[in-house]
Amino acid sequence: MSRVETVLTDVDAGVWLDAWKTGAADGLKLAGASGWSISKTRLRGGLSDGVDVVTLDNGALSMSVLPTRGMGLWKGSFRGLPIEWRSPVARPVNPQFVNLQERGGLGWLAGFNELMCRCGLAFNGPPGVDRIVDGDGNVSESELTLHGKIANLPAHRVIAEVDDDGDGTLSVTGVVDETMMFGSALRLTSTVSTKAGSNSLTITDTVLNPSSQPMELELLYHTNIGRPFLDEGSRIVAAIEQVAPRDAHSAKAADSFDIYPGPLAGRPEEAFFFDLQADGDGMTTVLLKNPAGDCGLQMRFAKQQLPCFTLWKNPQADEDGFVTGLEPGTNFPNLKTFEREQGRVITLMPGGQYTTKIELSVFDTAEAVAAAETAIRESQSGEAVRHAAPIAKLSPV
Repeated sequence: MSRVETVLTDVDAGVWLDAWKTGAADGLKLAGASGWSISKTRLRGGLSDGVDVVTLDNGALSMSVLPTRGMGLWKGSFRGLPIEWRSPVARPVNPQFVNLQERGGLGWLAGFNELMCRCGLAFNGPPGVDRIVDGDGNVSESELTLHGKIANLPAHRVIAEVDDDGDGTLSVTGVVDETMMFGSALRLTSTVSTKAGSNSLTITDTVLNPSSQPMELELLYHTNIGRPFLDEGSRIVAAIEQVAPRDAHSAKAADSFDIYPGPLAGRPEEAFFFDLQADGDGMTTVLLKNPAGDCGLQMRFAKQQLPCFTLWKNPQADEDGFVTGLEPGTNFPNLKTFEREQGRVITLMPGGQYTTKIELSVFDTAEAVAAAETAIRESQSGEAVRHAAPIAKLSPV
């Protein structure tokens, strides 16, 4: 058994590889696949200039990771099946070109391109003013921008690793600091890994408070999926305890929250907040399947780690970003003040840390999709509670 580790970026040690690749041709054999590789390159030109891309290819499933953009997942493929969405922001954007304060705090959208981008770490949700009242009744206010900072911060240390144990594992780990003087101090260490020849990958994140003071944490995984998984008649399958629309507009589609309309220019977005059920292992699973039921994308995660789940539908024209968001999180994407009042903002004590793990799996046959759906439906305990209107515990409306 052997494990080969390559440092791609280490600011402190002065290490940076402009372009690099390793694979089966270099002599390390993995039992699960023969055509595997890990590569690193840097995009040049336009708004993507300076964005690093690390691609894991396990021989069946490939995924491109963006260390320059908070270790987000850009896009991938499984046996030729694309795993992505077509954003109006056509390519990854270097954070230096993203002004988070633009358009009243909506500037995050100028870089919104990835399959998965994290929202956090100190805050996420809509822009607005966060109000904190201390034990003496003193009020402090701070301006928050859409979905926080972490997706627009570069990793200062990036390591690629190949482990030939079992079928073999490919991984990339990045460390990203979201810190400021007299402010929030949080460190994300993220590892994206995949078994050779498999249909899945795992994202394992640990957020550390390196400071001497308690720090608040909000973390949401904005996972964005388009065609071929998304089309008119696509469906979400999950074991649901309760589900409620986020707002009055979404309430109009409450009866069909789990079914997707087709794209239509100018159609407003919808969102639904879920309390999902956990199975005997404490895990919960969400599946998006296409209308024919012959391809699907599944997320599996621990309910205790990520207790809140948001379903976002953006049924606009393809040219305007037809997409859905499957979004597990520690909180719902409301203004932080409201989430704190509801007890959904985590406090990390000095030296404390919080770990999450998400498995993404891709199915490209009707048999595999049907098996995944059956497993989820068999895990459902009792009838789901479906709210026709927003409820006070979940939405501030």
